[in-house]
Amino acid sequence: MKIAFISPGANEELSLTEKSKVIGAWPPLGILYIATLLRQEGIEVAILDQAAEGYSIKETIQWVEKQNPDILGFSALASSGRNAARIAQKVKQNDSDIITVFGNYYATFNDYRILETYPQVDIAVRGEGEETTKELVQALEERRPLRKVKGITFREKNKLYATPDRPLIENIDALPIPDRTMLNVDYHSTLVGAIGAPKKFTTLLSSRGCPYRCRFCGCQNIVHGTWRPRSVEKTLEELQLLASEGYRQFLFVDDSFTINQKRIIKLCREIIREKLDIDWMCEGRVNHASYGLMRSMVKAGCKIIYFGIESANQRILDYYRKQITPQQSKTAVKAARKAGMDIIVGSFIVGAPTETRQEICKTLKFAQEIPLDIPQYNILGIFPGMAIWNEAKAEGHLTGELESRYWEMGIAIAKIYPNTVPYEEIKDLVRHYYRKFFTRRPIFLLDQLALTMKSSFRFNVVKANLSRVGSILRGWKDFVAFEGEEDNMTEN
Repeated sequence: MKIAFISPGANEELSLTEKSKVIGAWPPLGILYIATLLRQEGIEVAILDQAAEGYSIKETIQWVEKQNPDILGFSALASSGRNAARIAQKVKQNDSDIITVFGNYYATFNDYRILETYPQVDIAVRGEGEETTKELVQALEERRPLRKVKGITFREKNKLYATPDRPLIENIDALPIPDRTMLNVDYHSTLVGAIGAPKKFTTLLSSRGCPYRCRFCGCQNIVHGTWRPRSVEKTLEELQLLASEGYRQFLFVDDSFTINQKRIIKLCREIIREKLDIDWMCEGRVNHASYGLMRSMVKAGCKIIYFGIESANQRILDYYRKQITPQQSKTAVKAARKAGMDIIVGSFIVGAPTETRQEICKTLKFAQEIPLDIPQYNILGIFPGMAIWNEAKAEGHLTGELESRYWEMGIAIAKIYPNTVPYEEIKDLVRHYYRKFFTRRPIFLLDQLALTMKSSFRFNVVKANLSRVGSILRGWKDFVAFEGEEDNMTEN
């Protein structure tokens, strides 16, 4: 039996700017984990990253026909689910016997909706996909009942069935190192046209899950508040292997990379001891970002840290259940700057229910008051799987008609809650503060120039993007994103 996986490109409804934000910048790591495990079981596997390859739907269909798989799997998000459904429909028209499977966050929280809306989709895999997909393929090959496969929703004789959830994988070290040779693509962490990693680049995981329960994150409803680390030894083994294959720049896509500071300091010491000549990036919580940790990370090659700051208002942070304070954000950013971090990115969310215009402006201004290099302003959007989505339904803001309209692509809170600042006004405020951050602060621009002259990493990034300045500026002009599903479940 052969299975082909597709990481689908963006939905046609998205603008070119939106497409450049969310699709094709990083390798589909979740698919690689599943495919590597299946190969170890002797199952034939092929992978296509549609957006990264630049394939049209027609070219994608031709790729599927050439591979001639028995099973076609899609790892879809809200930004790509409809495109995946279109591909599945056309594939089914050519081969009615092929079995189509959807996975990832989109399928986990929309399993029934997907199967009811798209008859061309046969099965939805919920949650972590490795063991479920392996067992599913074996059951299909041996023609065993699907009702015994945990973690799936499927159609049988025009009826839908959901099996019990599969327990989370406890021992992350037992998973194989993803075989990146299955993808013939050069990734460079490209965002809105800007190259973030000029050298040979990939992503990796040192842990899964998160113990926090932020209202805007769907991860909590998959991992149930658990955090599972890989050992330092296994993480280092993967880094050494990748370095031997020529990779020089990495992004750790952990949801909670810095949560155990001692573990990361140990990893940094091992990277230094092994003399790995690598650059890397990660996300960190501001309440787990001591100067000692930041300094260890910088010495070990960390070049970019991404902090989830979210708001300058404690009331809004408490609503999000973020469990941080604005002062912790100030302290973390200053610690990273003092430690010598090359680029510090801060993520902010505006447009929460009851958030006032003054509170929104306070958050947007906050980015200018701390030594950030890049702010990422997001307008709060909600998707199935998020606590706020469920609250909006319970409070009557997402009626049946609205839910049926927005379950796939999500919806901004400001568009459905009556007492929020209007959505278009929030967009105008975000654009204004973006322009102010980057163009109306001479001291900031001089500081950025000085930092770039002292940093070979920053200099090489600038050099790699010189020919892209026009498209990058146009992209940043419209860089207004939903905060929600696209930032979660990166491993599956």
